[in-house]
Amino acid sequence: MIGLGFVYPVAGLIFLAFAGSALRDRLQPRRIIRALFHLLVALSLFAGDLLGDIGNGGLVVALVSVAAIGWKARPSGGGQGALDRAKAAAVHGNRLFLPALLIPVTALLGTILFHRWPGWFDPRQITLVALTLGVLGALAAAIAWLRPPAWAAFDEGRRLMDAIGPVALLPQMLATLGALFALAGVGKVVGGLAAGIIPAGSLGGAVLAYVLGMTLLTMAMGNAFAAFPVMASAVGIPMLIGKAGGDPAAVAAMGMLAGFCGTLMTPMAANFNLVPAALLDLRDRHAVIRAQIPTAVPLFAVNALLLYGLAFQ
Repeated sequence: MIGLGFVYPVAGLIFLAFAGSALRDRLQPRRIIRALFHLLVALSLFAGDLLGDIGNGGLVVALVSVAAIGWKARPSGGGQGALDRAKAAAVHGNRLFLPALLIPVTALLGTILFHRWPGWFDPRQITLVALTLGVLGALAAAIAWLRPPAWAAFDEGRRLMDAIGPVALLPQMLATLGALFALAGVGKVVGGLAAGIIPAGSLGGAVLAYVLGMTLLTMAMGNAFAAFPVMASAVGIPMLIGKAGGDPAAVAAMGMLAGFCGTLMTPMAANFNLVPAALLDLRDRHAVIRAQIPTAVPLFAVNALLLYGLAFQ
């Protein structure tokens, strides 16, 4: 059955290729330490289950240590070079986005169609499998169309990873932190506080506490995946699903969307909000956040209303 056993090795091979690309980049003064960082990420994807809790904890410490050493210098231009990229963009224009669009299209179609072959695909991981197939398909289509040099795709991918830096792994780390908070009982504490504030039997109050808690906790932690285990165990599951009989899928999906509204408004989401400002050399390091707030606030309000109106039929 195709599931995470397919997704993780594919991602591991990509980071392994990034490590090889870093070693080949003689313009990068810290190429060995950066190659080691990509190699450690590949190791976690290939053998995370075999390393155990202590091994994975040591791997995280090693990643942090290597990142602290390896990202003091700006990454080199790498790949085809800025001039070649500019020429390619001028020739192909917006058609360059076509391979990238294959990724969401494949993910959507796969999520819909793969349920028809339950013996082939793990039903819990269908979307991830479809997304992985979309990435591989987009890569194959881009290579067949543009005919770049053999290592160009991995050189450019590694150049982008180097530009973003270790914060590219921040969502995974914060999601793990959220799971740790839930296991430590933080959700029960928050749930007790919420129960003391929300009027008894008030569905609107429970919905507002859930979505507002997701938004604020995401702003504090930097990622909705970190906030979700806490707010789900505090309000989502016991109050909205257990007592109010809400649709679990709707409660989970709209809770995550409320968290994403917080992501748009916080500097803690550095990989989304601060890194783009740095890459674009914006004078205002919070310019991205300021541009997103007018979208985040009404999106939060509409999402709360949709949750209240649609999840409790």
